[in-house]
Amino acid sequence: MNNAWLDRLIARLAADCPDAVIVADRDGKIRFWNRAASRIFGFAEVEALGASLDLIVPEGLRARHWEGYDRVMAGAPSRYGEGEILAVPAMRKDGARISIEFTVRAVHDEAGRPVAIAAFLRDVTARFEEMRALRRELAALKAGAPPAPQPDRAPGQDRPQGAGG
Repeated sequence: MNNAWLDRLIARLAADCPDAVIVADRDGKIRFWNRAASRIFGFAEVEALGASLDLIVPEGLRARHWEGYDRVMAGAPSRYGEGEILAVPAMRKDGARISIEFTVRAVHDEAGRPVAIAAFLRDVTARFEEMRALRRELAALKAGAPPAPQPDRAPGQDRPQGAGG
């Protein structure tokens, strides 16, 4: 394999990855935004490139986000840099809050200084909402209250419709 072919392959994988891939420079400006990021967050690539990560970070979480971001850019290791998954709320273009899970990786220059952070994200809103509903149902059962009806279940049915078996 030659380096040019490998470089094109890596670029294509990042662009076509089903998870969002976002790279921000040391100032937190977005420098790479793939199609999945557009699908998840609703911003076209042209809208996101050059914008601050505040574009997708909810206002109430920005101080904590930037504290961690600046710490990593100063050379401190990220507690999420070894593949540990972080789950947080994020913002879509339409203002809706979504739940995302992601991993991050600091990108270093030839001298070993951090110059960017790459994030690999996925929307887990549906799973998060399902888990929240299950927790509420469990709490109600523990409290002796009847469970709330589930919209995808027929009365008396133990499994969601279409669950098979």
